[in-house]
Amino acid sequence: MQAMRYPLNAFLDVPQVPVSNGETGPLAGLGLAVKDIFDVAGYRTGCGNPQKFTETAPATKTAPAVQLILDAGAHFLGKTQTDEFAFSLMGQNSHFPEPVNSAAPDRVTGGSSSGSVAAVAGRLADIATGSDTGGSIRAPASFCGLVGLRTSHGRISLEGTMPLAPSLDTFGWFAKDIETYEKVAELVLSAPPSPLRGGSDGEAGRGEGASTAATSHHKARTKLLRLAALDELVLGDTEATEYRRMLSIVTTVLGEAKPAKPLTHSTDEFYWAFRKVQAHEAWANHGEWISSHAGSLGKGVEDRFRFGMTIDDQALAEANATRTAFRGELRDLLGDDGILVLPTVPGAAPLKADTPENLLAYRERALRLLCLSGLSGFPQITLPLGTVNGAPFGVSLLGPSNSDLHLISLGKSILESNNKG
Repeated sequence: MQAMRYPLNAFLDVPQVPVSNGETGPLAGLGLAVKDIFDVAGYRTGCGNPQKFTETAPATKTAPAVQLILDAGAHFLGKTQTDEFAFSLMGQNSHFPEPVNSAAPDRVTGGSSSGSVAAVAGRLADIATGSDTGGSIRAPASFCGLVGLRTSHGRISLEGTMPLAPSLDTFGWFAKDIETYEKVAELVLSAPPSPLRGGSDGEAGRGEGASTAATSHHKARTKLLRLAALDELVLGDTEATEYRRMLSIVTTVLGEAKPAKPLTHSTDEFYWAFRKVQAHEAWANHGEWISSHAGSLGKGVEDRFRFGMTIDDQALAEANATRTAFRGELRDLLGDDGILVLPTVPGAAPLKADTPENLLAYRERALRLLCLSGLSGFPQITLPLGTVNGAPFGVSLLGPSNSDLHLISLGKSILESNNKG
C-alpha cells in the first residue's frame, strides 16, 4: 500500500472497487475522498498503518455518515492518507510520503486528516471526510486555507469509524468552498444524534436537533467574546498583528468582541486534562494491538500511545474533573448566544524541514488552543482569513453545543463580507 497521485500524495494506492452513490441529490457531480479510518464497502480500513491494513478484512458496509454523502449524489474518488491511528497533528506518517500542502508546499498539511485536506486544497476532490479528536479538522484547514468545523460531540454517527478517544472523537469534512461545506452540513447534521461512544460528554447527544439549535440563533443576537489567555498563544508579533486583522474582519460582521473574565483553570491545565483523557482512551482502544506489534508504529505516535499506559485512575479522575468544571464554566459563559473568537492555531503551518523538537513545541502550543472544543464537546469552526509568511492562518468561532449550522452560517457571512471588501 503506497500513497499515489504525485505530487500531492493524498490518495492511497489500493485496488479500486465500485462504490454506489445516488444519481441525483444536492451533491450530484461532486467527488468525495474518504479518510482511511472510515469504512467503505469493499475497501480495507488501514488506519494509516500498513500492518493494520494487511490484517483487516474489507468492510462489508460503508460508515453511515459517509453513506449519507454518497446517497446525496457525490461519487467516491478513493481513500486518503491519514496519520497512524489518527494520533498526530502534523500529517507526517513515517510509512508514506507526506501529503502536499498546495497553499504552502514547504509546510506540513497538518493531520491526522492529511490526505483529505491535501485532496481538497489541491482540487483533487470537492469534498473529503476527516475526523477531529484533538484538532484534525481545524488544524489542517487552517494550515491549508480551508473552512473546517469540529462538530458537536455525538451529533454525527461514528459507526463504521476507527475509534481513537471516543469521548473526544467527532466526524468532520473539508470542502472546496463554503457553499459546498454548508450542503454537506445540512445532510450529516440532519440525521438523528448518535449514541455517544465513551459516554462522558453529556452534551451533544441528548437529542436536540442541530438545525433547531442553529436556527434558534440569529446574527443580531450573537454575543462575541474573547479570552486574553487564548489570544496570547499566537507565536509572535507577526502572528499577533495578523490575528488582530482577522479579528477586525469578524467584528465588522458580528460586532465588538468583549473581553471575558479569565477561566478558573489555566490553558496548561486544560492541555494536560485533554492529553490524559485522550491518551488513556487511545491506549484502551489500541494498546493490545500495539503491544503485540512491536515496531509497527512511528516513534512519535507510539510515544503518545504509550503515555496512555501511565495514566492511572486517580490521574484520569482529576483530568475528568477539570474537564467537567470547564464544560460547565464555558456553558455558562456562552449561554445560548455567545460565540468565543480565538486563533485556530498559533500561526502558519510548521515547515516540513523543521526539527522534531520544534514540531513538538508547535503541537503542544496548538493543543492549548484546540483542546477547548474537545474538552467541552462544543463545536468550533475555523475560517481562512489570514496569511503569515505567505502561508494560511485561520481564525475560529466556538459556540454552544449544537450550534454547528449557526457557526457555518456566521462563517459564510464573514467570508462573503471579506470577499466583497
